[in-house]
Amino acid sequence: MSGKIYPVILSGGSGSRLWPLSRESYPKQLLPLAGPRTMLQETALRVADAKRFHPVMVVANAEHRFVIAEQLREAGAAAPTIVLEPAARNTAAAVASAALLTSSEDSDAVILVMPADHTIPARADFLAAIEAGLPAAREGALVLFGIQPDTPATGYGYIRGGEALSGAARKVEAFVEKPDLATAEAYLESGDYYWNSGIFLLPARAVLEELERHEPQVLAAVQAAVAAATRDMDFLRLDPETFSACPSISIDYAVMERTARAAVVPSSFVWSDVGAWSALWELADRDGDDNVEIGDTLAENTRGSYLRSEGPLIATVGVEDLIVIATPDAVLVASRHADQHVKRVVERLKASNHATAVQTRRVYRPWGWYEGIHVGERFQVKRITVNPGGKLSLQKHFHRAEHWVVVNGTAEVHLDGVQTLLGENESIYIPLGATHRLCNPGKVPLNLIEVQSGAYLGEDDIVRLEDVYARG
Repeated sequence: MSGKIYPVILSGGSGSRLWPLSRESYPKQLLPLAGPRTMLQETALRVADAKRFHPVMVVANAEHRFVIAEQLREAGAAAPTIVLEPAARNTAAAVASAALLTSSEDSDAVILVMPADHTIPARADFLAAIEAGLPAAREGALVLFGIQPDTPATGYGYIRGGEALSGAARKVEAFVEKPDLATAEAYLESGDYYWNSGIFLLPARAVLEELERHEPQVLAAVQAAVAAATRDMDFLRLDPETFSACPSISIDYAVMERTARAAVVPSSFVWSDVGAWSALWELADRDGDDNVEIGDTLAENTRGSYLRSEGPLIATVGVEDLIVIATPDAVLVASRHADQHVKRVVERLKASNHATAVQTRRVYRPWGWYEGIHVGERFQVKRITVNPGGKLSLQKHFHRAEHWVVVNGTAEVHLDGVQTLLGENESIYIPLGATHRLCNPGKVPLNLIEVQSGAYLGEDDIVRLEDVYARG
């Protein structure tokens, strides 16, 4: 037993209430929504203390693995463990995976479970709360962190605290779903109710025992998935068949609301789960008209609004209390008081198979990213950025030819066994059916324009012959 805490970041959410910036292919935790770093990076840096914590473990959607690895590298996270879920099975399965893996290393392990998409500006206050909850966790309590409310918020679940336990912890008397305003006001007045932060400090062995008692199917499926897990480069990939058999249920419903071991630590650190655009409006510095403007925006006679552009100019005149979000392929306009319902927009877009429900125009790959610029009759134009050291797969196409023009950086092109180096303003033609690979041997990003032409231009017209990222 090391005495140090095992931090676990849950990064499986889709963040649909922050559409159109957050999408299933690139959700909110991977975005810099509340500062220069992404929410995942901020969460990892919160526990970057080798004296208190083991290296971080991230339990994540397998589709995001390379982006997560790169973001952790950029943040300086040392020796992270990235556990890949082959299917979305909610937080009980994710917590069970982390508890099994850490307890196999340390039978007395205590895990700190944190969603990847929360904002906590004051790190010192957060760490003080963790220390306050550690005595109860060491004694076997399943510890939650309850935020002391300063307003009668109706958008959060609440926890009612009871008798005092070890340290600052109190026994959990009840969990309460999101209340109406009058009830929330009564909770605030009583002083015994706390917002449920969704952050847990859990003895790994105890949470596994409670899963065995209350949700044995979850534990059995995850045990099998961990036992059959395989190494995939720097990732640990849970077994798809057994993990997919796991019931989908949250750790709250599976354990916390049913166990007699639940404890809450009243905490005063500033916290938000960034559950909607209005939360970012509340967190941000606002101007004299109570507006937040990010990107190319112009607000005329506008009050109480959150304007954010990742592409075209947003101009508003004579409006108030609006959320306006513009991306290159979608624009959201919503009342600041109704933005919890943005999820309904995403559900309708999914039902109609609209691409914007899931995918951003910029598509991320382990080597970098590409973005569509124009689509025409039998041709399309893309911008491609390859990270330093990045390599596309050795591949060929049956239905299209390609023409690459280097904008800046250095391109190493392998074409039918011949290697060529291209610099700025140089180009090369890739005939239909040719075996080819693009690499960036330089120390700066490689940017190029790709023009595709042919009868079929779908992304599934790729035959990978060799891939350093071990994709199928």
